[in-house]
Amino acid sequence: MAKIINFSDAATIGIHGLIVLAKSKKPVNAIELSEKIKYSKHHIGKVMQRLVKIGLLSSFRGPTGGFQLKKKPEDILLYDIYTAIEGEVELGECPHDLPICPVDKCIRNEVITKLSEEFVNFLRSATLNEYL
Repeated sequence: MAKIINFSDAATIGIHGLIVLAKSKKPVNAIELSEKIKYSKHHIGKVMQRLVKIGLLSSFRGPTGGFQLKKKPEDILLYDIYTAIEGEVELGECPHDLPICPVDKCIRNEVITKLSEEFVNFLRSATLNEYL
């Protein structure tokens, strides 16, 4: 069955990784995250560094190091995680990048725009805390 909306591996790592971190009392390293969310520690490290860069996480070096939330889970929107990894969601764009539509009213553009708006509204209203 086809998937209409799909999270990339990177977005999944970001959201699942932050859920694991939110449940932990101490920093969690990429190896531990890899064991819990079943992705490569290298891919996890790259994604977590993006989230460090935008201020959602702190990172610590050394044997007891790892990643830790910088904000409370109720203050972290899924939208913040998603856009840090994927970039802003484009709304109202022709999925084919055509300058002129060959039909008067494009159902694909209308459906994709509505789904994208709903998706963004959901991400902007959902906090990490709701998934703990």
